[in-house]
Amino acid sequence: MISMKKLSILPHLAVAATLAFAGSVAQADEVQGNAAAGNAKVWLCVGCHSIPDYRADYPLVYKVPMLGGQNAAYIATALSEYKKGDRKHPTMRAIAASLSDQDMADIGEYYAAQTATSPKNPLK
Repeated sequence: MISMKKLSILPHLAVAATLAFAGSVAQADEVQGNAAAGNAKVWLCVGCHSIPDYRADYPLVYKVPMLGGQNAAYIATALSEYKKGDRKHPTMRAIAASLSDQDMADIGEYYAAQTATSPKNPLK
């Protein structure tokens, strides 16, 4: 038989669990991107996203956008959506699957600091 004393602790545990979850959600929102750190993470991106008028043809023909000057939060959100499967391009889904939230924020900040035509090779 469970005593009343033991039952009275359940609301306290529920509040503690809720606060812990809320803290983890708030922490996820606090990820700050760093353009310099992003420079070392875009090596795979430049193969497609730094070529003017590039088109990928798998599985369909896609016009690959230039990312320079794009909003950092938009890029991070798009990468997150690829990772979750909300966006369907198979190559981007595979790439995004390997990225952390910090990686996505850094890549977003890196591209936000660029222009549509810069740089051709960010690792030089």
